[in-house]
Amino acid sequence: MEQFGGPQRVLSYLQEVEGRAEDVLGNRRQIVDLDMKRNQNREALRALSKDHSPTGRVTVCFGNMFIELPKSKTKEIIERDQEQLDKEISGLRKELKVKVKELYEAQGKPELKGYDLMALSPEEMKSINKALGK
Repeated sequence: MEQFGGPQRVLSYLQEVEGRAEDVLGNRRQIVDLDMKRNQNREALRALSKDHSPTGRVTVCFGNMFIELPKSKTKEIIERDQEQLDKEISGLRKELKVKVKELYEAQGKPELKGYDLMALSPEEMKSINKALGK
C-alpha cells in the first residue's frame, strides 16, 4: 500500500473518481428528463394538429394550473419550449463528453476514440454534396 502513497492517497483517488462518475450520471439523468419533456411536447403538438374543434381554444396544464388558451398561442409556447429544451440538451451533451473524458483520465484509462466526433452542419453537408455532384 505504501507504493501508492498510503491509504489517504488511495481514498482521495477513489473520492475523485466517484465524484466525477456522479457528475456523469447526473448529466445523463438530466438529459433523460429533458428528453422525456421534449417527447411530451411533441405529443402535445401532434394532438393540437389533429384536433379540428371549431372553438380554436385548448386547455393546457402549466405546472399545477390549467389555463385555456387559443390553439395558435399554445402551439407557439410549446414550440419555444422545444427550442429551449433542444439547446439545453445539446449543452448537456457537450458537457457530458468533457466529463466522461475527465473521468477516463482520472481512472487512468486511455482516451475514447471517436467520442469527440461532431455531426456536420447543414452548410458543411451542402458543400460536400456539391463537391460530390449530388
